[in-house]
Amino acid sequence: MATQPSAASWPAMTVKQAEAALTAPGAKFEMETIDIRGVPTRVWKNAPPHMAALVALSRTHGDRLATIYEDERVSYDAQFRAIATLAADLAAGGVGKGDRVVVAMRNLPEWIVAFFATTVLGAIAVPLNAWWTGEELAYGLADSGARVLIADEERWQRIAPLRDTLPTLERVLVSRAASALGGAERLEDVIGTPHDWAGLPAGDLPVVGLLPDDDATILYTSGTTGKPKGALGTHRNFMTNILSTGYAAARTILRRGDPLPEPTPKVALTVIPLFHATALSAGLMGSMAGGHTIIYMRKFEAVRAMEIIEREKVNSTGGVPTIAWQLLEHPERHRYDLSSLETIGYGGAPSAPELVRKIAGELKSAPGNGWGMTETTATVTTHSGEDYINRPESCGPAVAVADLKIMDADGKHELPAGEVGELWARGPMIVKGYWNKPDATAATFVDGWVRTGDLARLDEEGFCFIVDRAKDMVIRGGENIYSSEVENVLYDHPAVTDCALIGIPHRTLGEEPAAVVHLAPGTTASEAELQQWVRDRLAAFKVPVAIRFCDEMLPRNANGKILKRDLKSYFEDRAAA
Repeated sequence: MATQPSAASWPAMTVKQAEAALTAPGAKFEMETIDIRGVPTRVWKNAPPHMAALVALSRTHGDRLATIYEDERVSYDAQFRAIATLAADLAAGGVGKGDRVVVAMRNLPEWIVAFFATTVLGAIAVPLNAWWTGEELAYGLADSGARVLIADEERWQRIAPLRDTLPTLERVLVSRAASALGGAERLEDVIGTPHDWAGLPAGDLPVVGLLPDDDATILYTSGTTGKPKGALGTHRNFMTNILSTGYAAARTILRRGDPLPEPTPKVALTVIPLFHATALSAGLMGSMAGGHTIIYMRKFEAVRAMEIIEREKVNSTGGVPTIAWQLLEHPERHRYDLSSLETIGYGGAPSAPELVRKIAGELKSAPGNGWGMTETTATVTTHSGEDYINRPESCGPAVAVADLKIMDADGKHELPAGEVGELWARGPMIVKGYWNKPDATAATFVDGWVRTGDLARLDEEGFCFIVDRAKDMVIRGGENIYSSEVENVLYDHPAVTDCALIGIPHRTLGEEPAAVVHLAPGTTASEAELQQWVRDRLAAFKVPVAIRFCDEMLPRNANGKILKRDLKSYFEDRAAA
C-alpha cells in the first residue's frame, strides 16, 4: 500500500544520506571499485558473479512457485531440473562458450529454461522479438550467427520457410508444436512439458569457468528506425540489476522514515515480453534471486488480469503506462479485490502525471517508474512512492553504482544542473557494445559512458527528467520543442489518457508540432479546446497546429514506446494541402 507523503515528516533523509546508509561497509548494498574494460567502475560487492550462480541460488527456493502460466504451476526446484537437463543436452550437442542460441517464443515457462540453460554454459542467449515477422526473425538469426534456435511453434512457422538462408543454424528445438516438424526437434522430447519437470533428474549444472564480464546475451534494440542493433551484454550487466532493484526499494523506504523489512517473496503479474530488457533484467533476475513468483498471460486482458490479481494475491504489475490506465478505467474494476497490489511500475514510455496520482489515490498502490534502455540492460534510475508522487515528471535518481551527466550537442562539455542536453550514463550495467558493429559502438560508447540519445536535465539532487528523444525533438523555425513538455500538458487535461507530439513538415519553418490524442471513455474534447489548453500553459510556438483523435490507445512497439512514425498518416490532409 502506498504511504501518502507528509510535508512534516517526508523525506526523512536526503538521497545522499540514504545512499551512504545503504552502501556502508558491511551493508548488503556495499560497493567496490573494479576495472571493467579499462574503466574504474563501482559495482555491487555482493552481487552474484554470473548466471550459473544465480540459477544455483534459485534452486534453494525449492517448492516455491517460480512461474504460473494458465494451468501450469512450476516450482523453483522443477524449473532448476529443466534448466540443468536442457543445459546438459545442449552441451552434449557441442554448444559452449561464445556460441549463440536464439530464443524466440512468447512468454512461456520454457522461455526461462531456454535462456538460463544457454547462459549457464557460457553460450550467448539471443532473445528475439516475438512480434517480428519471419524475415525479421531470420535477420536476428543471421546477424547473430546462431547455431541453435529454441522457439515456440508460431515463431518456427514464420522462420521455417527461410531455414535455407541460415547456414550457421544447426539445430532447432520447438515447444508446444501441434503439427509435424520438418527439420526440427520437439523440445518436449528433451525436457517434457512444464507438468513433467518436477520428475526430471535432480542433476547439477554443467561446470563451466564463467567470469562476470563474459558475454551472456545479445538483445536487439527496438529498431524504430533502420535495422535493429544487437547489444552485447555480460553476466555482470544482468547481475547488477538484482541489487539495483533492491537498493531502489530500500532507498524509498529509508526516505519514508520506515525501518527496512525482512525480504519476503512476492507475486508479480508480468505482461511485457521477456525479450525486452525490463522484463528480463529488471524483472526476472531479481525474481530468481528472491524466490518471487511470476505470472504470465498469453495476452493482456483487463478483466482476466483483475481475476488473476484477486485469485493469486498479486503484489505488483505494470510494464507500460497503458496497463495501468486499462485497470484504472475499466468499468468493472469495482467487482474485483485488488487490495493485494503494492506497486504498479512501468518504463519504456512517458506517463501522465495524473496517472501517478490515480495509482496512489484510487488503487492505493505505490506508483513506480524508471529509466533505462537496451544498452543499459534496463535499470539506471528508479522512481517510486513519495518521490514519484512529488516529482511525477521525473524518472528518478540513478542507483548508487551508476553515474549520469548531461552533455552538450558536441559531446565535449558537461552542462550544469537544470540545463537540457544529451543524457550520458555509466556503470556496471552498460553493455560492451553492438554485436559486429564497431563503428556504431565507437559512436555510442565512450570511455565507459553510453550516449543515450535522450535529451534530459538533472536537478540539484540528481533526479533525472527526460524531456525528449533527440530525434523526436521538434524544431520549429529554429526553436526547440521538447515533445514530453507538450505531452505532459495535454496529459493534464482531464479527458486525455494517451498522446504523442510529432513534427510535421512546413515549407518555411521546417516543421511544426502536431499531436495525436486518445480520450478517456465517456469524455469529450475538441481540437480547439485542447489547443487553447496548451496555449494557456506554454509558449505559443509550442501549441500543436493540428490535433487528431485516435479511438484506441496509440500504437506501441513491444517495448512500450509509441511508434511516432505511424502517426504521420493522421496529418496527410495537411501535407496534401
